Parts: sequence; structure tokens; C-alpha cells
Amino acid sequence: MPAALDRIRVGSAPDSWGVWFADDPLQVPWERFLDEVAEAGYEWIELGPYGYLPTDPARLADEVGKRGLKVSAGTVFTGLHRGPAVWESTWAHVSQVAALTQAMGARHLVVIPSFWRDDKTAEILEPPELTGEQWAHLTKGMERLGHEVKERYGLDIVVHPHADTHLDTEAHVERFLDSTDSDLVNLCLDTGHYAYCGGDSVKLIETYGERIGYLHLKQVDPDILAEVVRDEVPFGPAVARGVMCEPPSGVPALEPVLAAAQRLGVELFAIVEQDMYPCEADAPLPIAVRTRKFLRSCGA
Repeated sequence: MPAALDRIRVGSAPDSWGVWFADDPLQVPWERFLDEVAEAGYEWIELGPYGYLPTDPARLADEVGKRGLKVSAGTVFTGLHRGPAVWESTWAHVSQVAALTQAMGARHLVVIPSFWRDDKTAEILEPPELTGEQWAHLTKGMERLGHEVKERYGLDIVVHPHADTHLDTEAHVERFLDSTDSDLVNLCLDTGHYAYCGGDSVKLIETYGERIGYLHLKQVDPDILAEVVRDEVPFGPAVARGVMCEPPSGVPALEPVLAAAQRLGVELFAIVEQDMYPCEADAPLPIAVRTRKFLRSCGA
């Protein structure tokens, strides 16, 4: 039997049910997501895109509570590399999500940098590499965000490296961590996105363990990824091709990732996210059940 991963709190998210947007006819209704994530055996969930789940705190607390669920985090997208001019609009969005996250008793806010390439059209929105000035805006902006979110809402921000954003590869992630204050900013390590961009999750955990504040568990299909890289396919169409796959069929292997996280000696959320937008309504639940069973076999 594997060693018990008693510091790892496993959950899932709307993303694993094909949910990317607050409202989209291709997505399952939020009631079905909540019913099925509980049926699959998960206790923790993320809020997903703001507005997908009810935004009235009392109603949301009732809906998750009656299903035996609890909220681990909210999620926001930001473009802080663009400098002080975007702070006001960024904060308007962040404060909305942070208030609901706080009301649900969660302690984390997952922060994802904005995309440099359009998910659907492949249009290049910005250069994929930041200038030195933009890097300074990004790091200082994230530190300011971490400070404000902590002061006003009591939440810790965890920044999520993501494909087709400026925070993606090992070099970019290490530069970001080396340029930010650990008291204000830490990392949400998404194992799938990091592998998608060529990174080694176990190495990152072992090298920057004190900066790992949260985990997303995800795998990529290496064969499809090779095609995606070769053809320069944007992230959205890559997901539609099935680049993110059901564990344990892809990479990275999750057992050593979880073991490395356990060795950090701190409590960590490990939230399953299998990007599947769009997907058939009946597809997510069986995958979620099998994935939960697999994670139990790992000790989680």
C-alpha cells in the first residue's frame, strides 16, 4: 500500500466538467456539476469562472453544504504586466471574486495571467515574451495584489503558470519566483500546464518547495502535445484535441508529484483539473469517479 498522503487535500473543479465560462450552452448546468462532483467522492471544489456557481453567498453556502462540499479557492484572470493603468479594473474583478471566496470559508485565490494568444482564433494578442519593464509590472503588480487581497479578505494568492501566458516555462516560472516576495506571492503549480510547457513538477517542488502554495493535478498526452507544439496550436484547440488526458494515462506521473508535495510537510490542496471544453454532458462523471479512485490508490 502507498504511504498515506495525509497532508494532501484532494478536490475537483468545474474545469473537470468542461466549464470554462460563466455562461455557455456547451457546459453542464451548475446544479449537475455540484451533484456529480459530490457523487464522484470529492469533498473540496473551486468556484470556477465567477458567475457559473451562484454568487449570493447564502445561496451558494446552502447549495454546497447540502451536498457535503467545501470551497478551497476562487479564480481570477489578470493582465498586471500592462502596468498601473489596469489596476483599477483588475481590482474591481478581483475584489468581487475574493469576497465570495472569503464568504465560503476558503483561504486561497488562484491568479492566472492573461493570454498572449487568443484561444479560439489563434490571433497573437501580444508578444509571447515580456520586456524588462513588463516583467517589473508583473512582479510588482502581483505583490501589490497579494498584499491587498491578504489585508482586505484574508486570502493568500497563488499564481498559476498557464499555457499561452507569459508565465509558462521553467525559465519564466523561476524568474517570477526569484523576483517576488514569498510573504506576498506563491505558486499554484498545475502539473499539466507545467508539463505542457516543458517543466518538471517534481524538480520545481524540490527546488522551490517553500513557494508551492497550492496544486492543480492534471496530465498531458505526450503524443498529442508533440503535435500541438509542432503545429503551434493554441491552447483552446489543443484541449479540444484531447491534449489534457485522464490520469494515469499521461505525464507527469502523479505519484512522485504527490510524494514530493507530502515531503514539504505542509497542508496543500491538490485540485483535479482535466481541461475538457467542450465535452459531452455525460463524459465528466465517469472520468471523475475513475480519477478519484486512482488518487486513492496513490494514498490521497
